[in-house]
Amino acid sequence: MIPLVSRFVLATFLLSGLFVAGGVQAAPERIKELASIAGVRNNQLVGYGIVVGLDGSGDQTTQTPFTVQSIINMLGNMGVSLPPGTNLQLKNVAAVMVTATLPPFARPGQQIDVTVSSIGNAKSLRGGTLVMTPLKGADGQVYAIAQGNMIVGGAGAQAGGAAQTINHLSAGRIPGGATVERAVPTMLGQGEHVVLELNDTDFGTARRVVDAINLATAPGTAQALDGRTIQVRAPLDATDRVAFLGRLEDLTVTPVQQAARVIVNSRTGSVVMNQRVMLQNVAVAHGNLTVNVVTEQQVAQPLPFSGGQTVITERGEITIEQVPGKLVNVQAGSNLADVVKALNALGATPMDLVSILQAMKSAGALRAELEVI
Repeated sequence: MIPLVSRFVLATFLLSGLFVAGGVQAAPERIKELASIAGVRNNQLVGYGIVVGLDGSGDQTTQTPFTVQSIINMLGNMGVSLPPGTNLQLKNVAAVMVTATLPPFARPGQQIDVTVSSIGNAKSLRGGTLVMTPLKGADGQVYAIAQGNMIVGGAGAQAGGAAQTINHLSAGRIPGGATVERAVPTMLGQGEHVVLELNDTDFGTARRVVDAINLATAPGTAQALDGRTIQVRAPLDATDRVAFLGRLEDLTVTPVQQAARVIVNSRTGSVVMNQRVMLQNVAVAHGNLTVNVVTEQQVAQPLPFSGGQTVITERGEITIEQVPGKLVNVQAGSNLADVVKALNALGATPMDLVSILQAMKSAGALRAELEVI
């Protein structure tokens, strides 16, 4: 009988050779990159805090009263009482939101990174120190405490009415700035089964993952529930289960090639396509429409001794110019480089390219899924 570890290694070589011999171009990947274990996930944390020690670049207290209220409450908790009606004029304090991601299996005492972002009108958080801030989860429980000196990757200066800013000064990070105070229970499956969830729904990839696991362990160990979920029978002992999942994630599987897809951002004009995109022969006529609007101010002077007033009027002139479009024959492309070359021959801007791709898709010349975001 072949040992379990040897069967894992044998399955890896057999599956890799099988798909290469079949002519599939996709590279083998580990199951760890293709799927995740159900229930093993990150959790988002958020908290409201105060950054102190700023060099006069904090919130303007007249426009952000919550900053002053936070300082008064904090001083009150520390035993400092202010006379009623005290008007605090603070320039070195800023109200911030603190966010962090709690990784799975995090235990009390571990440190995680936090991001600090201004919610007021502070000009810069550079050089500030975050005061102790509880970080809560979606259930309202405190899972971490954040505090520390911020790192802001930017710089700014102003003098004589001129200002210059490099990068973003209203947000920063504190590496290891939060200490975990409460652990989130994470279950590695229920009973004898562990569920794998593919990152992308694909029935072909799910079948290949099931075949790889069954070949490496025993027939019937893995079973595909749908195109995304795979149920795996795992040892009941915690130590054996962790070792089993570690070997399972190292198995290599050649996924089914992704479908051809073109992603268009209609707001920015960005166009992104993968290497599976193909074009059929198509003729495209594209012309630019230019609209010029010119406004001139004219002064009308009254006649002498007429008692009139000088009147300033605006005179607008609008011209529309349409450049004749040329009929361009876009050759069929067999790879991404040919597709880009064919589309560049149109001489269109990215915003124009969005309309052209939509028209190509409607005409059946674009062999890809067109997704507009």
